[in-house]
Amino acid sequence: MGRGCYSQYSILWIRSISEVKKTVWDELALALKTPFLEWDWLYALENSGSASQKTGWLPMHVTIWDQKRLVAAAPMYLKTHGDGEFIVDSLWAELADRLGSFYYPKLVGMSPFTPLEGYRFLIDPGEDEQELVEIILREIDVFCLRHGIFSCNFHFVDPEWKSFVETFGYLAWKHENFIWQNCGLQGFDQYLQSFKSIQRRNIKRECQSMSRQGLNIKIYKGTDFPADLIGTMYECYAKTNEQYGPWGCKYLSLDFFEQIYHLFGSRILNVVASKGDRVVAMAFLVYKKDRVYGRYWGSLETIKDLHFNVCYYTPIKWAIDNEIKRFDPGIGGKHKLRRGFRLTPCYSLHRFYDRRLQLLAHSYIKELNTMEQEHIDLVNSQLPLGQ
Repeated sequence: MGRGCYSQYSILWIRSISEVKKTVWDELALALKTPFLEWDWLYALENSGSASQKTGWLPMHVTIWDQKRLVAAAPMYLKTHGDGEFIVDSLWAELADRLGSFYYPKLVGMSPFTPLEGYRFLIDPGEDEQELVEIILREIDVFCLRHGIFSCNFHFVDPEWKSFVETFGYLAWKHENFIWQNCGLQGFDQYLQSFKSIQRRNIKRECQSMSRQGLNIKIYKGTDFPADLIGTMYECYAKTNEQYGPWGCKYLSLDFFEQIYHLFGSRILNVVASKGDRVVAMAFLVYKKDRVYGRYWGSLETIKDLHFNVCYYTPIKWAIDNEIKRFDPGIGGKHKLRRGFRLTPCYSLHRFYDRRLQLLAHSYIKELNTMEQEHIDLVNSQLPLGQ
């Protein structure tokens, strides 16, 4: 696409992750905590058509090169709507409308449809990170102003990176997500002991109800997952999204699931619930180092307590057994509170190119963040932990 030049570096905007070799991209991405900026994940999203111009997620990645060596990259998408971001920014869209301005198109930095913390620019550790981040942000400003793009936004950012980018004038907006932390538990029984007695009994009853209903739950790591179940995983994903109607987020195709198991299989966990020889529910999770992430789930039958066992208790047991320190089950759902998940702040970063909107957002952001923190504190005070 377009090229720019800063000192010894050259900048190239690309329309597809496939324009960079997997090995070259992953030299920068593999060092990150998040797995969702690695080449395989982004390639499957784009190559399957899930993240594309047709779906309103046009790839618009920034890459920086020192001659033929990739030294930095910013995975970005040009958006004409707010769907699939899980950051409800209708407040800013309404303010823009009242100002007689526009809100779309906008540039978004995140892994599409992936509301999980960890976004940041990919930087060669041997380079000056501050200089390269500044170059990318400056290039984004020029690009947006030249092409009539009304804002730049980074979602679910790495907390350390958030503080760094704020110094360049980006507004940090606080949100919330449920996170389970493993504080050195030695087994699932110790997990149960962390709850108050009433909730401990509730969880035991929910776990025991699986065998009473004739259900068997098995977890598959990586390529152990049977290939003939890939279509069933897609069916579970599709059915769950259809239940939410217009509030669903059904962007992924069967082609995505077929590609991701082939490309990214070593990072995937699958929880499979069966009744006899019939699969009734599945969950799709991703893990990297000491973190595990819940992504998709679905049930083909309505079965009491099944969701809690497939999406929470089985992954938590696996996390404890494998010394995983952090489990992010995905956004939303206050029922997570009663399974030991704590509300944790997460952030998006914003720059609006309409100066009036930027000033208004700057005026209100502190108050919005204070209200959000008060809500987080209130919810966490209701955790059913202790004797």
